[in-house]
Amino acid sequence: MNKFKKIGLSALAGSLVAMSAANAEMSVSGGASIGVSQTNDTAAAGYYHNNSVKFTYSGETDNGLTVTQYIEIDGGAQDDAWTTVSGGFGTLHYQQSGGTVMSGWDDKTPTAYEEVWDIAELASGTDGADVQIINGGGGGAGSFKYVSPTVSGVTFSAAYVQGAVSASPHNAAVVNSHNDFGVEISPEMVEGLTIGYGMGEVDESASLTNDESTLWINYAFGPLTVGYQTSEVDGSTATQDDESTAMSISYAVSDDLSISYGTHELDLGSADVDQESKGFSVSYSMGGVSIGFAQNTIDNVAGSTAAANDIEGYDLNVAFSF
Repeated sequence: MNKFKKIGLSALAGSLVAMSAANAEMSVSGGASIGVSQTNDTAAAGYYHNNSVKFTYSGETDNGLTVTQYIEIDGGAQDDAWTTVSGGFGTLHYQQSGGTVMSGWDDKTPTAYEEVWDIAELASGTDGADVQIINGGGGGAGSFKYVSPTVSGVTFSAAYVQGAVSASPHNAAVVNSHNDFGVEISPEMVEGLTIGYGMGEVDESASLTNDESTLWINYAFGPLTVGYQTSEVDGSTATQDDESTAMSISYAVSDDLSISYGTHELDLGSADVDQESKGFSVSYSMGGVSIGFAQNTIDNVAGSTAAANDIEGYDLNVAFSF
């Protein structure tokens, strides 16, 4: 009797797997890029290469939920993976690398290619150039993120990252956990206007908590888009109170060519001077080929007046998608 039960269950499991495969779709895409960058005008330029293959597996359950699994292989190793469940309630997203609302909104001002505070994201260089991300969104092995349906131009998002365990599993403490939420509004009475506000809390330790917030406004009219964003961190001490302001403008010359210019100022509570950035970007696409160029200047990197902390650099990248 038990043997017949086992055979029956195995056959049923096989049928369920077959049905799942029949109701799902799998796609494979990829890309490669070759670039050259210089993180400091006193240093030699460096070349870099990136390549990735992306696998997406998506299907619909009997009750109408859409489930999507995504895995990216970059440079021969898994780079990112996430799972989403979508329906009338919105989208629930789990991401391996821990993306949150605030980390996705670190800079929402328009740009053709790279942010003005980033000398060369893909090349090795002065890490201080990326200090501006004061609302980085916590850490940890992964995150849960929810995005609501858009109702009357309003979309609500929330995220949670548990963080890392700093002790043994028994009576362990969780550090660098993060929770945040954001509201994005596209007023129906003002075409082209988008406003976003987000706030979050980072538990850096059992006794240290930082509050983060950001407000951004973008307005598009014809080929022009202008943006403004202000962010701040309210830390447990005065030296952890940071503020930043970003402004930029982008212009779509054609469907394929865009240019942008922007500025960024970072006021670190632990520094006497502000980090100031400015730069322009250009992007051009034709078919499966995209060309991006950014020229940025950053003064007083990380709030230091040392001559070595005034840097200027560029990034030129040619990317291929397939």
